[in-house]
Amino acid sequence: MQHSPGFLKLVEDTKKRVKELTVKQVAEKLARGEKFRFIDVREDDEWRAGRAKGAQHLGRGVIERDIESEIPDKGAEIVLYCGGGFRSALAADNLQKMGYTNVWSMDGGIRGWREAKLPEETG
Repeated sequence: MQHSPGFLKLVEDTKKRVKELTVKQVAEKLARGEKFRFIDVREDDEWRAGRAKGAQHLGRGVIERDIESEIPDKGAEIVLYCGGGFRSALAADNLQKMGYTNVWSMDGGIRGWREAKLPEETG
């Protein structure tokens, strides 16, 4: 996907404030059995078409509205992902502004997950 210059500038600025993990680092955390909330922030149709195994869905359009009821503990570890790591960075930045202190964006998103041939679910 070709992103607009304004969007790329916004994401570049946001990534200065957001912590990121690679796909490999997230897969290793899952393999070790670490406890964290793994959140897919993509659109509903993207979610239904396939997602990282074990992820839950809180779409980018509703995450700020619903996060406090879904994850009331603002110290909980949360790893967000999207298609490539841009929307998840934007969402992570907003969650930090809401007081969440242990939020990560998965750089590479579901595309990187798929390239690494990691497990997926559909439906």
